[in-house]
Amino acid sequence: MMVGDKSFSKLTGVEKAAVLLLCLGEETTTKVFEELPDDDVRIISRCMMNISHVSAPLAKDVIEAFKKDSAEYTGLFVQGREFVRKAIASAGDPGRVNNLIEQVENTADERPLETISLMQPRMVASLLQSEHPQTVALILSTQKPEHTSRVVSFLPEELRADIMYRIARIDKVSHEVIAQIEEALQREIGVVNEGDQQQVGGIDKVVEILGRMEGGLDRDILDSIDEEDTELAEEIKRRMFTFEDLGELDNRALQTILREVNNDQLTMALKSCSDGVKDKIFANISERAASMIEEDLEAMGPVRLSEVETMQQTIVDIALKLEEEGQIVIAGRGGGDVLV
Repeated sequence: MMVGDKSFSKLTGVEKAAVLLLCLGEETTTKVFEELPDDDVRIISRCMMNISHVSAPLAKDVIEAFKKDSAEYTGLFVQGREFVRKAIASAGDPGRVNNLIEQVENTADERPLETISLMQPRMVASLLQSEHPQTVALILSTQKPEHTSRVVSFLPEELRADIMYRIARIDKVSHEVIAQIEEALQREIGVVNEGDQQQVGGIDKVVEILGRMEGGLDRDILDSIDEEDTELAEEIKRRMFTFEDLGELDNRALQTILREVNNDQLTMALKSCSDGVKDKIFANISERAASMIEEDLEAMGPVRLSEVETMQQTIVDIALKLEEEGQIVIAGRGGGDVLV
């Protein structure tokens, strides 16, 4: 049941606040948002964005509950998302406005367990470590990657890889499952959820989380996942490092990789890459080789994108193999230089 169709007695405090502000209008909401803490603005705004209609009886009950005259209100149809944007846009300095709008719009559908996102990572880890690993994985898969990465770092070492493996295997989760988790943790967690299913986990989420970990934890976790599922671990590694990332490597590390690649492979791979990566690669091979490749690229006719991407992946695999052998350390996973 949508918020706007509920009876007053079934509304939560946040829902009552959201309905009241929608009834009072943008100007009043703007003034209220100016006085509220950012966390409260985010929570109420996400609730408002999911409301498309407020029934007349509910509007009347809410306004009467707050000692307001409800005679002129007969129900409201609203554009929740646009309403929130306008209200926030007038509330405070530009930096705060942009930050709030970005957080509300970009994460409203990604973090159904709202309160977890507002808790300190160490506290979340303490709260969750006694739960079943699948429950922990589901909860953490709904959070921002940087928050999840910090939470995982506080979990017992023996749990970290198992949690990340389970997150990678999560796809869409039904509303009922999330509701059950919310009920079990009702004193700590609030739910913002719409639709029958939510995209919460998956390999891409794991890539984002691991990419934000420090102290070599990402490598330890990947090694543990590799013991359980080599294919999954390789897929995660490939997504953590792409052909475009070659442009971020230290020159010596890049030269080590390029020594394992012939000119034909490199020419094909450079067909669709960015100018920045192309320039970085040309700066790390001989002038003669660079000139030959440039001529070949100019003379090369149309090529299937799939063929180019396959060759780029071949070079990425070479880089990952060299890292596994200890010949280089890839930037973002411990450095970016050749080991000597």
